[in-house]
Amino acid sequence: MKQIKLAGFMILALILGAATKAFATPSTTYWTPDIMDIQTYGVPHLGIDNYYTIDNRANGGSAFPTDLGLTIGVLPFDKVQMEVGVDAMEPSKYPYMFNAKIGKPEGLLFNGSPGWGIGIFDVGTEPQVTGYDIGYVLIGKTIPYFGRFTLSYYYGNHGTLVNSDGNPENQGWMIACDRTIININKDWMDSIALAADYASGKNYIGGGGFGLYFNFTKNMDVLTGPVWFNDVKMNGDWKWTTQLDINF
Repeated sequence: MKQIKLAGFMILALILGAATKAFATPSTTYWTPDIMDIQTYGVPHLGIDNYYTIDNRANGGSAFPTDLGLTIGVLPFDKVQMEVGVDAMEPSKYPYMFNAKIGKPEGLLFNGSPGWGIGIFDVGTEPQVTGYDIGYVLIGKTIPYFGRFTLSYYYGNHGTLVNSDGNPENQGWMIACDRTIININKDWMDSIALAADYASGKNYIGGGGFGLYFNFTKNMDVLTGPVWFNDVKMNGDWKWTTQLDINF
């Protein structure tokens, strides 16, 4: 765990020194960062994610803090790409969470080769409270007619990545897929895509869901759909998410 945490902070320190204009929230498929995509070099990306219960008046309803982040790629190469960033979770006592990812797109190692990535996310400013320090490795491949599929393994801080009983639940796997289902190519809408993902583990990231991306342009989309959780005592009832993404 110390090695993962040290490596993560070294990556962040190195990249943040080069990326002074903007930081980033990690690229995600839906609920998890299990995706081959890495933000384009020098292009800031704004993400605003909300998760809230629907018509849950009997139990009072609940919502997660709004996740506000910026994303930027920091390597000017095609064969190896990297992004870096920070999330601001508001309202919360310790809102800032850092992350980074490096990887290769599909087909660069050899013809038909899968894409891969190595990353770290949710590196908080309070090691014993928000220092989840979740490192992960992923591999992904596009299958014609079916879409893109990604599989990854994650490992986090055993002191903070725990279940609702306080016991360590700091490793698991993630799986994700996405596929464009409608190409519209109109001024008011570019396309609609289906996305789904899931993370194992009875911890705060354990769970998943599915939803639709409404791509209004190449640089702006809205994602919406439900999310369920493996540890209901920790995360509460299932929630609906709305996520706005804009490239500048």
